[in-house]
Amino acid sequence: MTGSPHDAAVGDELPHFRRAPDLDHWNRYAAVNYEFVPIHMDDEAGRAAGYASAFGMGNLQFSYLHNLLRQWVGDEGEVLELSCQFRAANVKGQVVTARGTVSDVRSDGATRVLTLELWTEEQTGVRLAVGQARVALTGEAD
Repeated sequence: MTGSPHDAAVGDELPHFRRAPDLDHWNRYAAVNYEFVPIHMDDEAGRAAGYASAFGMGNLQFSYLHNLLRQWVGDEGEVLELSCQFRAANVKGQVVTARGTVSDVRSDGATRVLTLELWTEEQTGVRLAVGQARVALTGEAD
């Protein structure tokens, strides 16, 4: 696992970002995004949609990936691109971990641009969302 993104090399793993989301998390997210959809709030609606319970919003997974990046690059970095595909739902009782690895490192003058493979997974390793990002770093490592 790499500490500073300035020292990152291809294959390095980012420090993890972990959450144990539940209905309270989903409710707060829904309040901010006005996304009070029954499948995210009501277990019966979630089951009717084919899941074990109500389930979290896909964009909450996206936000975990963004938090992973911001936590790692800090104020020295800029998220240039972030995309993901949702593969599975986050249902009650899961612990979600956002993870990533460095897949490419390039220098453009004083700027270092890193490409990253990202994903969220639940506690048994099933990937919930997979994606990619590019971040730009300026300045020197501490």
